[in-house]
Amino acid sequence: MTDSIHRFPCPNCGSDFQFDPATGGLRCPHCGVEDPIGAPSGPWGGAVSLQEQDYAAALAGGLGQESYEETRVLACDSCGAQVEVDEATHGTVCPFCATPVVGGTGTNRHIKPRGVLPFALDETTARTAMSDWLGRLWFAPGGLKRYARKGRAMDGVYVPYWTFDAHTESQYSGHRGTVYYTSRSVVRNGKRHTEQVPKIRWRAASGRVARFFDDVLVLGSRSLPKTFTDGLPPWDLTQLRPYAPEYLAGLRAEAYGVQLDDAFDQARNQIDRQIERDVRFDIGGDRQRIDRINTAVSDVTFKHVLLPIWVAAYRFNGKSYRIVINGQTGRVQGERPWSHWKIAFAVIAGVAVAGLVGYFAART
Repeated sequence: MTDSIHRFPCPNCGSDFQFDPATGGLRCPHCGVEDPIGAPSGPWGGAVSLQEQDYAAALAGGLGQESYEETRVLACDSCGAQVEVDEATHGTVCPFCATPVVGGTGTNRHIKPRGVLPFALDETTARTAMSDWLGRLWFAPGGLKRYARKGRAMDGVYVPYWTFDAHTESQYSGHRGTVYYTSRSVVRNGKRHTEQVPKIRWRAASGRVARFFDDVLVLGSRSLPKTFTDGLPPWDLTQLRPYAPEYLAGLRAEAYGVQLDDAFDQARNQIDRQIERDVRFDIGGDRQRIDRINTAVSDVTFKHVLLPIWVAAYRFNGKSYRIVINGQTGRVQGERPWSHWKIAFAVIAGVAVAGLVGYFAART
């Protein structure tokens, strides 16, 4: 999955093919020759389901050598990204924070990706989405908007994620609360009134809930702030394709920084929150108290998949800023500086408007 593997020469002019989101295949940017990526099909021409991998076997080192690969990486000291490079590269610019990354080369052995969600948006469309987002930020400096629109090319990056499947069975005990009302007499302003007072009748409850969790998604990267990545979904994982290096032609791929066991801990938090909601629904009533939930988790499987984002990492007035765009939906998340003079103008204008309102109110 290094850059050298991502290069596919055009048979017409020798230039490197690039993945084209418009066609879902390869296209030469110089002569326009196209080369489709064959989409494998399952039985009777149906879609291919991605093969799951056994979680327990992976922890025990029993996946087999064919499930692993080694890539050469440069680690960004600023944001922690693992930037994959070819053998000839000894320095680059981090696509996630625009910081120069020089030296400190090494190899990274990791589990191969099983699936890839191809880019659905090209760079032009992503830049339009970014410009529209910036246009809605009135307090952003005008110079930033002009700089971002005319800045260097955006980076198309496949970001690592883990997905987990699991069967769960949970035994619980707690209490179901039923709201009822009693009447009481109160005196207000010298008059006696009758009002309804809510109370709760609690009864013991216990039971069992079971659920199969499919594709619990966990980010495998530490290079982007959580506020960004939490705002990028939804992802349509039904569009995942079996991994093929052609999908990465002309693009970058980040190596995962969150290890498999740590990722499952995060997935388990998501699973437990859903189970708690299931238990509350099963208890029923108007209120619920949960005293105990014992969950048995079995048949845990996982996949390492790559999801697409466009990244605009730029420096403005000596500081780094990032804007990320979901490469499937165009959803934008990012950070930007504030224009102090615009904020001051808004404050002054607000004070002036409030003064005028007060002045005319006093004259009426």
